[in-house]
Parts: sequence; C-alpha cells; structure tokens
Amino acid sequence: MKKTVKFTETVLRDANQSLIATRMAFDEFEPILSELDNAGYYSLECWGGATFDSCLRYLNEDPWERLRKIKKACPKTPLQMLLRGQNLLGYKHYPDDVVRMFVRKSVENGIDIIRIFDALNDIRNIEVAVDETLKCGAIASGCICYTISPIHNLESYVKLAKEIEALGVQSICVKDMAGIMSPKEAYDLVTALKKEIKVPIVIHTHNTTGLGPMTLMKAVEAGADVIDTAISCFSGGTSQPPTETLVYALREMGYEISVKEDVAKKINDFFKPVRAKYLANGLLNPVVMGNATDALIYQVPGGMLSNLVAQLTAQKALDKLDAVLLEVPKVRKDLGYPPLVTPMSQMVGVQATVNVLTGGRYKNVSKEIKAYVKGEYGRAPGKIDPEVQKLVLGDEKPITQRYADLLEPGFEKAKRELGERAHSDEDVLSYIAFPAQAEAFFEKRDRKEDDNEIHFSIREVK
Repeated sequence: MKKTVKFTETVLRDANQSLIATRMAFDEFEPILSELDNAGYYSLECWGGATFDSCLRYLNEDPWERLRKIKKACPKTPLQMLLRGQNLLGYKHYPDDVVRMFVRKSVENGIDIIRIFDALNDIRNIEVAVDETLKCGAIASGCICYTISPIHNLESYVKLAKEIEALGVQSICVKDMAGIMSPKEAYDLVTALKKEIKVPIVIHTHNTTGLGPMTLMKAVEAGADVIDTAISCFSGGTSQPPTETLVYALREMGYEISVKEDVAKKINDFFKPVRAKYLANGLLNPVVMGNATDALIYQVPGGMLSNLVAQLTAQKALDKLDAVLLEVPKVRKDLGYPPLVTPMSQMVGVQATVNVLTGGRYKNVSKEIKAYVKGEYGRAPGKIDPEVQKLVLGDEKPITQRYADLLEPGFEKAKRELGERAHSDEDVLSYIAFPAQAEAFFEKRDRKEDDNEIHFSIREVK
C-alpha cells in the first residue's frame, strides 16, 4: 500500500510572516479561500504567530473576525494556528486562566488544530494549553523546537517527544525555525521518533539555508506523516519549501498525495500579482527570497537576521553585523543553549547587539534577559554560565518552579479594566495580549461604528 503524505499550506500565516512581515490583509486573499479549501490540504495554517499583532497594529483588522471569515470560507479544511504555549502570542508568560480562555475562544472561532511550542522546550509551559485544546475537542500538536548544540541530540529529542506524547497530543511537530536541519539529520530524527512515538510526525522547516526541499524529502522517506509547505510564489528563502514542487516529486516517487495540482496552480496564479505588489512597494525584499547559508554556522533564523540588520541600521552600525553574528552563539552558550525561536531569538539577538555596541559583554542587560536568567521563561535547556548569572541577578535567587504558578488570574481583572470598551471576551483577550494596539483598534472601531450610526440616522430622516 502506498504511504500517504499530507500537506499543511502556510501561505496565510508563516509564508506571509516570513516574507512580508505578516502584512497581507484579509481582503487580499479572500477571493482564493474557496480554492484553498478545495485543494486537498491536510490543514491551512492561517492564525497565531505574528498574525494577531499585525492585524491590530498594521492592518486595522479584528484578528478574531478574520479567523471567523476564513472559517466560513473554508468549511472543509482544518484551520491551524501556532501558539507559544504559556506565552500565547506575546513575549511573556500569562496566567493559566488566560491561556485556557484564549485556547477556548480560538477553537470557538474556528481553529481546528493548535500547534503548541515552548521556546525552551520546557514541557511545563505547554501542559495547560495542550490540556485545554483537548478539552475543547480540537487537535493538539506538540512541538519540539529543533536546534543544534552540545546538549541537543537524538536521545534528548526522543525523550522530549515521549514526554509530549504522554500529555495526550495527537501529533508531534519537529519545528526547525532556522532551516538548519540537514537531510541526514531529518532522516535520523524521524527514524528515531517513529520507533518510539505512536502519533503522527509533522516536519516544519524553512528554506533559509536552501536545505528545505531535501530535508522534507528525507523526512518523508523516514516516515514523516505531514510536511509544511508554501505555494510556490510565496515559498523559498525565509519561507517554507514550495508546495507544488514537493507534491510533484513525492507523487512521482509513489507516495499518495491528496493535493490537487490543478487547484494548486490556480492558487499560485492568484498570489503572483500579490507578490508583485509587495516586491514593487519594497515590503518584499528580494534578499529574504535568497539563501543565507551562514545560518548553518550562526543558527540565526531569517526573521532574526532581518531584525539584527534593522537594529544595526538604526544605530548606524551595520558594519558591526559580522561581529554581532559572531557574538550570537557566544551569548547562546552563556544562556544554556536556548533554541533561537520567538521570543528567545529576539532576546539573544538584542543582547549580542548590545554586547558589541557597548564594547563590554553584559555591561547592559535587557529586562527580558534578566527575566530569562531568573527563570520567568522556564527552565534553561542547559546550564547558564555562573558568572553571567551572578552578573545579571546579583544575590537574587533564580525561580525553579513553573513561573505561571506564581501569577494571579488575569482575565476577569482585564475585563473590569476595559469595561464597555470590550464588546466580547475576544476583545478582552486581544487587550491582554497587546494592550496598546488593542485599545487603539477599539477606538478606531468605535469611531467607525458611531459614524455609521450617524449616516444611518441621516438616511432615516431623508
């Protein structure tokens, strides 16, 4: 019997986020949603990650309404989101009541699959989100954040996968955010996981280093069940490998593929002028569509690299980029080899930049790095350098328990703060995640509603 390989399409979330900073408005992709629903995908990744922030901050969209509209247009294909465990969609830990409410409302508004990860692979930070996802009847997909270091190896990843599977997840995703997993590493890891893990294995990678298509091919050969890809005109570079290429190659090799090539062509043809628009206005920089093999050395994800360039350019210090890239792995080692995924990638990148620009290592320490060293983000994968810990914390003792256990419930408090400005529980969650952006959005929305009422009254008088 032919082995079936399923595809998750990322054009509505990760491809959009990786190439154009999540600036694609709903109106731009609404006309193609019915085709996306008919293409034969396992799932459509369309929410979570930076989409929530971008909707409120840049697109003047209610992220919850955006999700509901996608669900209405795509009733057949499961909708998928990315959730940062106890961090939800932000950069700090939230109390358990907020995590549970956010998961519940995500499922109620249309999400079918929640991919849940913790930046430190601290399983304590995904337990509540997984539990609530299962209680809500959605599919919980637990994540392994893939990285390379002296303390990360096949044995440690298999051990982590077993712990995640024991939570009751229905799949396990290997999340290679920097595109550094080689074809051999993918083959060996999937082979090891398939021997020990009963649930399906999903592989997520980026094409940052150019390894993406080969890595996915070898992962499938080893038994991977689902792979993440992006429709070809929004693929490559810091995005995912191309959907059509993998569909063609794997089908030719004898795998059972449900993605319809003729529908995929319609989808790609639709997005070509969208890509052309973003190329023309400069938001899609051709640089991010190429390959950055230095990531194999520095393990810097594409988004992190673009942030470093932006920071150094703003400081008129772009000539220090090479020095910062050399400093990144040193900072990472000092901090116990955290995987470079949001929010750790930003935190390590900023600290490396500060170390270089100030001419002294840890002369200035960001509040986020202090919180990390203190234990507010969870358990460091390895040992934090004792000298760095002393420098950052002084005589303060680090936290050893799960940080969320120390947090007071937050949902009802935020609901009282917002009062009538919140039209729903979803509004309260938007406010908790991004207070300033949500309040600005509510203000614009209320003004628009007032204007509509005035116009309606004028028509009535006439």
